[in-house]
Amino acid sequence: MIKGVLSKPDSLYDVFTRKPGVDQESTHYCPGCGHGNLHKLIAEALDDFGVRERAIFISPVGCSVFGYYYFRCGNIQAAHGRAPAVATAVKRARPDSIVICYQGDGDLAAIGGNNSLQAANRGEGFTVIFVNNAIYGMTGGQMAPTSLIDQRTTTSPYGRTPGNEGYPMRICELYSSLEAPVYLERCALDDTKHILKARAAIRKALKIQIDGKGYALVEVLSPCPTGWKLDPVDSRKWVTKNMIKVFPVGVFKDRRDAGPRAAPKRVSPSREELRSILGIPEDEDLPVDSDVAKATFEFVVAGFGGQGVLFLGMLLAKTGMAQGRRVTWLPSYGPEMRGGTANCHVVLSDQRIGSPLVPQPNVLMAFNQPSVEKFGPMVRPGGVVLYDDSFMVEPWDRKDVTVYRVPFTNIANELGSSKVLNMVALGAVNEAFQLFSDKMVERQIRGLGKDAYLEINLKAYAAGKAAVSAQKAQVAVSEA
Repeated sequence: MIKGVLSKPDSLYDVFTRKPGVDQESTHYCPGCGHGNLHKLIAEALDDFGVRERAIFISPVGCSVFGYYYFRCGNIQAAHGRAPAVATAVKRARPDSIVICYQGDGDLAAIGGNNSLQAANRGEGFTVIFVNNAIYGMTGGQMAPTSLIDQRTTTSPYGRTPGNEGYPMRICELYSSLEAPVYLERCALDDTKHILKARAAIRKALKIQIDGKGYALVEVLSPCPTGWKLDPVDSRKWVTKNMIKVFPVGVFKDRRDAGPRAAPKRVSPSREELRSILGIPEDEDLPVDSDVAKATFEFVVAGFGGQGVLFLGMLLAKTGMAQGRRVTWLPSYGPEMRGGTANCHVVLSDQRIGSPLVPQPNVLMAFNQPSVEKFGPMVRPGGVVLYDDSFMVEPWDRKDVTVYRVPFTNIANELGSSKVLNMVALGAVNEAFQLFSDKMVERQIRGLGKDAYLEINLKAYAAGKAAVSAQKAQVAVSEA
């Protein structure tokens, strides 16, 4: 009678579908690569601990960047070397999650060397699986911080030398000098005995996170047949013969008997504290219990570089923050100093903000026709579009949004300076929504420290308000 069935761990997909609609169901790793072994060990541990539903796998740039092909859990891709930053954010935002930061040697020790070191020094409560194969495996076989002396790579064709490239970096030894890490162990994937030890180390590291004790790192010496230009069998032997001599396996730190890690302090100041921190006078107004105060506004502000696009977004965010709202400001701009594209995403809310990205704004402020044409279709139905029609070749319209056509540039020029068109826009959007009191906006404008522009900035703000007020009045008359 059959008592059990051997199968893939439940935390791995049954079929590794690499691209929808493409008949590719095999692993993307090279034959003999150690990643497959590691994936199996991690997935088995997630199954046995029963934490798959809480697990979030962080994959930065490298051979493991497609972790989501394999792990049937939460997956996040990170920029090269920035996995510890992403893992820190996820773990602090979701303390009950099980975060696995999966990094190669080029990613952890080179590109993200400081990110990784600082996360370890802070004792962040996630688990790091550090795959050390002494080479940049994905990007062409370049020398890594862990490449061995005399090892030949595409960027050290004559072999690594101490005088030229320095010595191999020993991460476990380096991190063991830090106070915060709870557990550091180096393992290898060269034979069955060492693989079983790696299995145990990964379980210990995950259990430390499950118990809330802090930072754990498992370094794994892994074969890279393609990068080393060896067959799979010889690459395993190379780990035994060469790597383990330089990177001895074993436990470098084990403080599992320590108590739970102290949780990072979460600071959420009251409005009174915020008033004091920001220096807001006692008579300054803060959000009232109104629909506007409770609403979430997601802006895209877009135009050419030099039009004050990013500055306007920042001023919206600063005014919102002074008002006691939660805010984010995310700029984006081309490489040109002037004349290039520029836009920013701004979110104002009385709730916690999940992401600074605004893929579907409910408010668009566009300073030129290309920006209207690019971002206008993204505005959610029922949203508002305010655009500069000073130089529009033809009017832009959408029936399911409210559109204000305001000649920001012409109004600014009539006041004496095109530089204040963003202040015109600030007045226009505030009149459209009554986001802030005029008193609060004036205080922010006065706090800019640009006394030479103070008078014209205030006039521009008032002119923008008047332009939208006039359009509102026209609409009211036509509807009557």
